[in-house]
This record gives sequence, C-alpha cells and structure tokens, in this order.
Amino acid sequence: MSGRAFLDVEASATGRRWVGPGAEVDRLAEAMVQQTRLPLPLARLLVARGVAPADAERFLEPQLRDLLPDPLTLKDMGAAAARFLRAVEAREAIAIFADYDVDGGASAALLTVWLRSMGRRATLYIPDRIDEGYGPNEAAMAMLARDHGLIVCVDCGTLSHDAIAAAKGADVVVLDHHLGAETLPPALAVVNPNRADESGELGHLCAASVVFLMLVEANRQLRAQGTSGPDLMALLDLVALATVADVAPLIGVNRALVRQGLRVMARRERVGLVALADVARMDQAPTSYALGFVIGPRINAGGRIGAADLGARLLATDDPHEAEALAERLDLLNSERREIENRVRDAALEQAEARGLDGPLVWAAGAGWHPGVVGIVAARLKEATNRPAVVIGVEGGIGKGSARSVAGVDLGAAVQMLAAEGLLLKGGGHRMAAGLSVAEAMIEPAMARLGELLARQGAGTQGPRELRLDGLLMPAAATTALIEDIERAGPFGQGAPAPRFAFAGAEITGARRIGENHLRFRAGGPDGRIDAVAFGAFDGPLGPLLSDPGAARFHLAGRIEINTWGGRRTVQLRLEDAARA
Repeated sequence: MSGRAFLDVEASATGRRWVGPGAEVDRLAEAMVQQTRLPLPLARLLVARGVAPADAERFLEPQLRDLLPDPLTLKDMGAAAARFLRAVEAREAIAIFADYDVDGGASAALLTVWLRSMGRRATLYIPDRIDEGYGPNEAAMAMLARDHGLIVCVDCGTLSHDAIAAAKGADVVVLDHHLGAETLPPALAVVNPNRADESGELGHLCAASVVFLMLVEANRQLRAQGTSGPDLMALLDLVALATVADVAPLIGVNRALVRQGLRVMARRERVGLVALADVARMDQAPTSYALGFVIGPRINAGGRIGAADLGARLLATDDPHEAEALAERLDLLNSERREIENRVRDAALEQAEARGLDGPLVWAAGAGWHPGVVGIVAARLKEATNRPAVVIGVEGGIGKGSARSVAGVDLGAAVQMLAAEGLLLKGGGHRMAAGLSVAEAMIEPAMARLGELLARQGAGTQGPRELRLDGLLMPAAATTALIEDIERAGPFGQGAPAPRFAFAGAEITGARRIGENHLRFRAGGPDGRIDAVAFGAFDGPLGPLLSDPGAARFHLAGRIEINTWGGRRTVQLRLEDAARA
C-alpha cells in the first residue's frame, strides 16, 4: 500500500481504503480533453481503461464488424457448424442439452429461434438441478441418443466424458466456455475458447457468444451454398443477456455484443423479455444493470428452485400468452428464492464467522440448504470478506456446493485439482466461479486442501479492501448531460465498472428508510444538492450511520445515474460507501 488515501479515507464505514486516480491519470486525461474536447470525467475514465486519444471515438462507438472474431479461429468450429447444418438439411431429430442458468437458457433459445426461422424444431432438455445436477448425465444422454441424430450441449459438456460416451448412435457437439481438462470428451466437436489447447484469447466469451459464433459460421456456410440464413443481429439481445448475467467481462467483443444487444432489446420484439420486463416493472430502456440484477435473477429462479426449463422456454417462445404466464411464474419463484436465500445467507455467515474470516478461504455447509441459492450466498460471503467463498448444501450424505472467487485467484483451476486428487466427486468451473459435489465426510478435508491451494495464489493476503474512485464531483456538476456522456463509455459491468465518484464533506438531509432495508436522502451543501439512495443500507453500517447524521458531514462514494419517475428525469447517487469528513 502506498500513497495517500483519497480524501484521507483510510477506513470507511464499510472498512475500505479509498483510492483515487493517480497524478499520471489526471495528466493524461487533461491532455485527452485538449485533443478530443471530451468532458474531463469521461476522459479520465478512458485513460483508466487504457484508451489513447486517437482511439477514443472508436472506443466510444464499438462496431461488431471490427471486433467480432472469425468463428473458425476456435477449434472444431467448422465441423460443428457443418454437422449442425447437415442435421437441419436432412431433417434429423436434434436435441439441445442446456445448463439451467441464464447463459444455458439463452444459448438454447438462440438455437431454438434460429431453427424455427429455418422451419425446424429441436427437443430441449435441461437437467434438474437437484435430481441430476450440472451438465450431461449418462441416463439423459443415452435416452436422447435413442431418438435424435444430433445432440448439441450448450454451456456444458466439456468435462462430461462418460455422459457423452453414453450417447451411442448420436453425434454430440459441445458449445461451451468452462475450463477444459487435458483430454476432451468423445464428441464430434468441442467448441470452447477455454479448451486446454486453445490460446485463451477468447476465454472471456460466455457460452451464448460461442453459440452465436457457431450460427455466424452456419450462416456463412449457407451463403456459400447460395442460401441465406436467419437474421443474426436480431438475436443479440439474448447474447447480451447471457454475457452480463454470466458475469463475463465487458471488454473487447463482449462490449460490442452487449451494447448492440441492448439496442435490440429496447425494440421490445422478443415477447419473453417484454413480458419479464413488464412483470418486473421496468419502465426505462434496458441497461446492463437491469440485465444483471432485474432480468437475470428472474430467469435464473426457474433453474434454482422451480422447473429448470422455464427460463429457456420464456426466452425462446414466440407466443405472447405463454410468455406472460412464464414471466409471472418466474417472478413469483424469484420472490421465493429471495426468502430462501436470506435464510441460508444468515446461517452461512454465522457459521463462517465462527470458523474465522481471516484465512484464504471462507466456507460454510449446512443440511437442507437449497442448492439453488448456494451460489448467490457464496457471492455474498465473498463480497463481505474479500476472500474466495464456498457454500455447500448437504442432502443424503452428498454436498453440492458453489464457489466464488476474488480478482487474481483462479478458483476453477483449484477446484479441478481437488477433483483430480479425489477429494471431490465432481468439480469444475472458471476463474471466478465453480461448482462441486463432495461426500459429506470429505467436506472438511476438501475445504482444508482448497484453502491451501488458494493460499498459494495469495488469497487472504490482499490487506484492506480498496474502493477505487474515478474522481471528485460537486453535486452541481452531476448532471444528466454528464451521465449521458459517461454512458458512451459503457456498457458497464464485470471487468469494466461504471465510474465511481466521491462527493466531499456533504451534509445529509431528509434521510428516510424505504422498503425493508434501503435508505434515501439528500446530500450536498450551499453549492448544490443531489438525491441519493443506498440499497441494502440497513444490512450493513451505512444505514445506521446516515439515517441519524446529526450535524456531521460525510464523504460519499458511489455511482451517478438518471432516475426516471413520473416522466421526470433526475440525477441520483447510488451510494456504495461513506466516511466521516
């Protein structure tokens, strides 16, 4: 740790050290303003992203034609697309085996909608999270192989050697992005940017992007035959949703896919997404935040605690009545999921605190914890402790768990090593997230070994958490025009966070609790004020601190956004942290 903390905040209300832009960033940003005439906050953001002045306009208007990779750069892509087209042209029975999350559902919907445009249908199979677990299993694959000539596994399959071998009589194509092992399953094609023999340059793609690239190649092969394929640009809303919900980094082509996908979604042409947006009372143009925190959780709710195929069916349907019914069911399931999650979260945090939060790994396991929420709870533990976290639900002597990591710690590789060492029944994932199955008697030794492996990567030694800030703003400078300028650098999300600003020495007025645990107030002083909201404030220290501020002044940190209500557009600070001034 070096240099002075931003606004001298060494330990904020949430225990974080504030870090602002360095002098070099400020110098380069000033130079960019001179060359491009862009607003300083936007220039500072571009400099922090490593964008040179000459590339600023191109970065602010990313084009798919410039960024979309040639699908054939991925191994087995040509064979996968050719076999897929052969099945379409020969009217073979096709089955889609998909994961039960948003990425899997969107991947399945991409194939279903494309096939429907070609006058074809496919059988959709999504395993039950509790009864079957993640990925292909031998019984399901053998069953599908009896009646289908081609099985396409999406967002799964890379590690499913035995299950794919069981699909006797059918060809299997895998379109996936999860970390691969040294050997590949016996499939006709395994298209995966995270195969062991791939360069890794496209390792940030989600499964839906891999499926999209396969459809790009399929359309190209159709054109070579003198035939046109379905409109792929109209499918980008599904790719955008999967990219954000699967927490893929919004860099490179992902950024262009999401930006264009949001534009497609704003046209409200996909009846399933329209119905879900309406039931969630979304009254603004879709944003990456809405995909990740409004739409995504509702689609995931089906796979977590309901029927596994609800999300994929919603995304693929062209029947408005079916879409409305599915959306309402998913919304109800999401409310139920929240209640279950809160109960498991409280129990897991209590157990983890009793075990200790200062090691390289935070973990908890409990009988009857619903496997559909352990991933969300693991993410909450990770956020609360700044350490990799594992949460395991135990049923019938078997623990099914989910793990989430922090930056710089490759969790997926460590979990795969545990499986190779025989400490897990099954395990895999990617750098930031993983899933595992473990015998109940092996949970303690497996977690001890995982802690050792993660400690070697530096987990638990990061020191105080840092809150990175992009600069200081006066309330009067936080305008809708500034936000619109900043949004040109979006979309924001994983790997490309929205800029976070500090407001210094603000007076808090009109603080009031809203809902169960949120806080709304006004902040500023004689030179201007800004509306602010702190979601979940009373789940932590911010609510008690700011709801009764007295005469104290506070440094505030968060992201500025446009709040639309009753036809009015106003600026709002979404508060993330605070410190006494």
